[in-house]
Amino acid sequence: MVISELFARIGESVSELRYNIINREWVVIATERAKRPHDFMKPQKDVKPIPEFRQDCPFCPGKESDLSDETFRIGDKKNWKVRSIYNKFPAFSPKEKLVRHNDGIYHSISGYGVAEVIVESPKHNLSIALMSAEEVEDIIKTYRNRYLFLQDKEDVEAVIIFRNHGPGAGTSLEHPHSQLIATPIVPPQIRNRVESAMAFFDVIGKCIFCGTLEQELAAGKRIVSESGTFVSFVPYAGAAPFITWIFPKRHMSSFGDINDAEIKGLASILKLTISKIYYGLNNPDLNYTIRSIPVKEDGKAYFHWYLSIVPRITLPAGFELGSGIFINSSLPEESAEYLRNTKVP
Repeated sequence: MVISELFARIGESVSELRYNIINREWVVIATERAKRPHDFMKPQKDVKPIPEFRQDCPFCPGKESDLSDETFRIGDKKNWKVRSIYNKFPAFSPKEKLVRHNDGIYHSISGYGVAEVIVESPKHNLSIALMSAEEVEDIIKTYRNRYLFLQDKEDVEAVIIFRNHGPGAGTSLEHPHSQLIATPIVPPQIRNRVESAMAFFDVIGKCIFCGTLEQELAAGKRIVSESGTFVSFVPYAGAAPFITWIFPKRHMSSFGDINDAEIKGLASILKLTISKIYYGLNNPDLNYTIRSIPVKEDGKAYFHWYLSIVPRITLPAGFELGSGIFINSSLPEESAEYLRNTKVP
């Protein structure tokens, strides 16, 4: 790329610092080393076929004889569609009692909480991109069921729903699954977003997420897809290439407030957005998480839940770890255009 092209891409500068008002972080959009969207595609040699069934997989059909760990199911015992089970190797346990220890500067809490695995399909080789909209809808119905159940537990402060896809995203089992963890504290990432939203609301008198959605829709250039109930877009100051957010159009502080029509809408746009990433970038490893308000703060006018998708196509290095400022080697506007124009078979 010649230098004149770099200048044309962002004014007279070869890089730009952008501020993310939602998480209060600065991001460097590094056009001096920016890649074109197709340069982020996963090499074809790294894509390996996956069988529909594996005898050694604990989530494949035939391993359901012990139902003591099952917390929810769609379908019957033999012909199930989605199952939620307790994680056999949990970071948190409901058997623990919540106990706090404070000794000077040393503070700890016992490992109380709940960790569940949502087995998304009996088929070993499916992913969100390859499922039907109805199959994705069943997954989101399961998310809502478990979220509503766990948010009412006395010592639960936050419920985090997330999905890891691929070894680069932390997946240890390739069978399609999500996870849900209820924690006895509000994690710092969630608290930071809540405080940012509160501060914005105190000054502007408006939800920061609703305002972001209005401006992104008006600008149009970072929109990936829009439906009657949801919008997916590449944020203005995304910390890494192809980070994509899905916002509900209706203001809801808690994911638990999603209704049946919105579940259908979320299933459709989530499948479409991940399919565009799947086909446009050759099935990269990725994470997604649902960012919802702490469960005891539901109903607030200043917070608005959303889903964040993070393809794992770059790694943070020394500057990121030393400063907390991430360098994004893609232009969000180009990433959004690329995904918007990616055809899904």
